[in-house]
Amino acid sequence: MKTVSIITVNFNQPKVTEELLASIPKTGLEIIVVDNGSKTDYTLDWRTKYPDIKFIRSEQNLGFAGGNNLGIAQATGDYLFFVNNDTEFTTGLTDILVEVMDANPKVGLASPKIKYYNDKSLIQYAGYTPMNFYTCRNSCIGLREKDTGQYDHITGPTAYCHGAAMMVRKQAIEKAGMMNENFFLYYEEVDWCERIKEAGYQAWVCTDALIYHKESVSVGKKSRLKEYFMNRNRILFIRRNAPLFKMVVFYVYFILLVTPRNVLAYLKDKNYSFIPMLFKATWWNLTHSKNSKNLGYLINTIA
Repeated sequence: MKTVSIITVNFNQPKVTEELLASIPKTGLEIIVVDNGSKTDYTLDWRTKYPDIKFIRSEQNLGFAGGNNLGIAQATGDYLFFVNNDTEFTTGLTDILVEVMDANPKVGLASPKIKYYNDKSLIQYAGYTPMNFYTCRNSCIGLREKDTGQYDHITGPTAYCHGAAMMVRKQAIEKAGMMNENFFLYYEEVDWCERIKEAGYQAWVCTDALIYHKESVSVGKKSRLKEYFMNRNRILFIRRNAPLFKMVVFYVYFILLVTPRNVLAYLKDKNYSFIPMLFKATWWNLTHSKNSKNLGYLINTIA
């Protein structure tokens, strides 16, 4: 009988995290909550309130990857189900994903269909298209589409799983390694999918399984933090994964098209503080190794 560990990361959102915990079945699952450098140590109360849950406290914010890696280190399950703390489980969610992975040993990770919590008729994710390494762009299948059953009963390969909810085979992690903490925030799950696929596994989507996502609770729709890491890690992802020729084309594309376009958009929207974030993101890639470890204090200097 395969066992499952649920891993989620909290950062200054105790109520959101508790809402997630209330939606998770109370039997047959190991639940791990990583408090990732929150200003208040919520684990002190949680250990009493939730005696059957394993809590890990980090005094420093290690980012999405670093926080999840702390959970990986203490997880005992055959399958590790990584979920954002701003999600809500539905009936049978983990059982369906386990059945898929049990039946398909080559599946290293799998995501359910994801729908928006605030409008449960809208799809957020039903798979990803492959990455275009010339532009570092791909598409999320089903994004913001009304769910009329057009993606029902799909179980099979996808280019990438979704970081808000993905079940990963522990053996795949042992072969591919943990998440790369250099990303800190954004693109880490896409990079991890590349590592796991390189290790000989496949990424799948199973739309018979469903989770709801309170999109943008963690960071916000528009922020200096998001602009910095989205730009920085877009470049970093290409540096780590693209073939040389495609990498060079991307650099030209980013410098000559993306940068001026973004600056104009920032000016138009009066997001003047985003401009230095864009150049800071580019400069980081010029001055740091693609494998150098990012420091958690960056989140405080940017946010």
